[in-house]
Amino acid sequence: MTLSAPHRHLSSVSQPISLPQPSAVSDATVRPPAERKLLTARLVRTTFLSTQTKHLEFAVDGVDEFDFIPGQFVSIQQPKPDGRVHTRAYSIASPPRSTPAFDLCLNRVEDGFLSNWLCDVEAGTTVQFHGPHGMFTLRQPRQDCIFIATGTGIAPFRGILQWLFAMPERNAGREYWLVYGTRHKAGLYYRDEFRAIEQAHPNFHYLPTLSRGGSEWQGLRGYVQDHVLDIVGTRRDMQAYICGLRQMVDANRKLLKEQLGWDRKQIVFERYD
Repeated sequence: MTLSAPHRHLSSVSQPISLPQPSAVSDATVRPPAERKLLTARLVRTTFLSTQTKHLEFAVDGVDEFDFIPGQFVSIQQPKPDGRVHTRAYSIASPPRSTPAFDLCLNRVEDGFLSNWLCDVEAGTTVQFHGPHGMFTLRQPRQDCIFIATGTGIAPFRGILQWLFAMPERNAGREYWLVYGTRHKAGLYYRDEFRAIEQAHPNFHYLPTLSRGGSEWQGLRGYVQDHVLDIVGTRRDMQAYICGLRQMVDANRKLLKEQLGWDRKQIVFERYD
């Protein structure tokens, strides 16, 4: 997933998890503050998730470790033909690893310079970036959670969920739901990975929904907000994490706050348009 650089729209809630501190809109040209250290990452592998969307795996050169909190983002820089430095923010689509590395999930954007350039580069290409940044991270105290995503807004949730279910103590005693919406089945990125987590962990529930699913689709239909009420019911002791386009994010925030009476601090969100 990509977000507008240099800023993101985030809600303010309680403290994030204790870890080592360290997806598509129109491109923006920014110059990072001088104090931001630039690092170099090398593209190791690239995979098509759909005809317009790619999964990219990077190794960070020249460092022994690259620490971040699941859900954060990096800002990648690339000079344009006119010489100006172009910067775009991309959510990290992986958890922290024992080696300095991170994954991205991004799609082509009409007239988007950097996203399209990244979709075209080959393994071995290096990029400069700064980060990690952002506060789209799990909050404490931990509660049952509903994760809501559309399109490449799934990127931060891939990292969060892989981290959560890597060790029993991170998810024990809590229930987690992922409601993931897109138009067609081909747009359900990382589907096999989420199904594998669901099969291995009875406290994780993967709920993909299609707004334009064909006759062969046997799963949920409609928009993500059509299914939130079925999960939440009348509960007010949960947390919601929402990532995607503004219209979807705003619709779910309104549902949770106005119809269900949630406090705004229970809702953590990122909009990328």
